[in-house]
Amino acid sequence: MKGKKILVTGGTGQVARPVAEALAEHNEVWCLGRFGTPGVERALNAKSITTRRWDMDDPSREALRDLPQDFTHVIHSAVRRGEDGDFNAVAEVNAVATGRLMTHCADAEAFLYVSTGALYARQTLDHRYTETDPVDGVADWMPAYPVGKIATEGAVRAFAQVLGLPTTIARLNIAYGPGGYGGVPMLYFARMLAGEPIAVPVEGQNWFSPLHTDDLVRQVPYLWRAAGTPATLVNWGGDEAVGITDCIRHMEELTGVEARLVPSEVTRETYRFDPTLRRELTGPCTVPWRDGIRRTLEALHPRLVRRYNDLEGARAA
Repeated sequence: MKGKKILVTGGTGQVARPVAEALAEHNEVWCLGRFGTPGVERALNAKSITTRRWDMDDPSREALRDLPQDFTHVIHSAVRRGEDGDFNAVAEVNAVATGRLMTHCADAEAFLYVSTGALYARQTLDHRYTETDPVDGVADWMPAYPVGKIATEGAVRAFAQVLGLPTTIARLNIAYGPGGYGGVPMLYFARMLAGEPIAVPVEGQNWFSPLHTDDLVRQVPYLWRAAGTPATLVNWGGDEAVGITDCIRHMEELTGVEARLVPSEVTRETYRFDPTLRRELTGPCTVPWRDGIRRTLEALHPRLVRRYNDLEGARAA
């Protein structure tokens, strides 16, 4: 994409920040956020990205008063996650803020809302979830989060049709990569480093469809291109289905850091996607998951990966 005026919300996060930075090379990019992390706003500005402060908890029209309205494309990734467990606040804040944003950008060519696969009704651990599977918003690891996403998807569907704003709702799986904190696999690796237990199912393992940053960034323009009224709904994950336990074992192999896997009835549930529709819209992914995990570890923990590889090479010699 070149010569577009693009608005990104949640531009400091694992998903939206690499998108903003990549698109800023050939487009005018603006980022909305609270920018609570020291230095991140300055870093975005250094890449020619214009930043504006936006608090989703402010429901008034004034919250977006100084923001231009002539954006051609919008990716809305900002979210109130609901760590405090306030279901009503999560539903209202996310839905109202998103409705305000869509109204403000009603003349855009395309609007992309980043939802989540965590809203699907849980089936078998290895079930391949499709866009037509039932949802229930039950997630023991963060109960309010998927409820807020379901509420906001409803608002997005309504505003897309009422405003005539071409929209895509992309239910994201697990995004990971060398930027930011690295994604969920690196959260598990942090627990490995700390020697903390990692809860895994009593039988079998949780499955997911990891999406590397390189593929995520490349696919965004295709998701905008697929936008429609009614809104287009697509599962946004990688092509490969991966077991969480297999992923953790792979990180053990790459670094020599052991994991303490503890069977439990309650785990961080993940979801395996059927990539058929997404592949039709974006084409195939380009980063195999094993290579992506290795590259992420090399970027975030280079000494661990290098030291272990050197030790293994010495042993082999």
